[in-house]
Amino acid sequence: MRHKKPSYIRSLKDSNMAKIQSLSAFLVQSLLIFSLFLSTLDVVLSQEGFCSATSILKTDPNTQPLYWKVTNPTLSPSHLQDLPGFTRSVYKRDHALITPESHVFSPLPEWTNTLGAYLITPAMGSHFVMYLAKMQENSESGLPPSDVERFIFVVDGTASLTDASDISHKLTVDSFAYIPPNLTHSLKCDASSTLVAFERRYSYIESYSTELIVGSTGKQALLETPGEVFELRKLLPTSLPYDFNVHIMDFQPGEFLNVKEVHYNQHGLLLLEGQGIYRLGDNWYPVQAGDAIWMAPFVPQWYAALGKSRTRYLLYKDVNRNPL
Repeated sequence: MRHKKPSYIRSLKDSNMAKIQSLSAFLVQSLLIFSLFLSTLDVVLSQEGFCSATSILKTDPNTQPLYWKVTNPTLSPSHLQDLPGFTRSVYKRDHALITPESHVFSPLPEWTNTLGAYLITPAMGSHFVMYLAKMQENSESGLPPSDVERFIFVVDGTASLTDASDISHKLTVDSFAYIPPNLTHSLKCDASSTLVAFERRYSYIESYSTELIVGSTGKQALLETPGEVFELRKLLPTSLPYDFNVHIMDFQPGEFLNVKEVHYNQHGLLLLEGQGIYRLGDNWYPVQAGDAIWMAPFVPQWYAALGKSRTRYLLYKDVNRNPL
């Protein structure tokens, strides 16, 4: 005669079987995820690491023009570029990282045949604007608003700047121009050119005024940087009339900022060459040429250069004004 198992034993057995089935499903899912991870890791390692991934354009960087990666970024491995929703861009209260895959270009107001992408604006909390301007064939700039000063830097192509005296200045890659507020001028391009521009409302001081400046990075003197290893060039005068400056900073692979900066100045940054790690607040970001960064007052900031080539970045900084 077969004895019927008590109900509590059957319940215990059913419960154990359910747990075993659940554990089996979890293990299968975990193995699939781990397999996918190994596959991804293999691709990344085959491309010499995340921060030095082989360009999907399959071009030799040694044959490319200066700053070509600003408009042809290569940080993300190719298998991630088509991943829906993928972006490295981040926006927080005291900083933002704006990466090329999230740029939105549209016709630039007051300009002709020019597409612009605003990377930093007062909507973030900044007191300045930073944008990319892609000038097409037969394009021309518009004027900034009243009392707004403008700084432009050429990262690709050639443009022509004509001032109020009808004097023309040819601007090539690595050239820059500072245009004082309310100065009539125009930028024209016959073929194509990409510029990065900074604009802000000028902070006037009685009896002082600024002047039109046209130059190039290579003609700017290297400055002393006590306690630091990077190379520094300032593109604008340090005198009182100028309420901001733009720096060119160069780091060799492995070099980093000694000072972990926390200050009242704001920054707008565009990486022109190289790759590395940027600390902003309590966050650490892999960055590369083409990335833009906004730094609010007093956000902790620090940079280290990685990869196999130098890092160069363009840095806006407000200066010469009492924060009150």
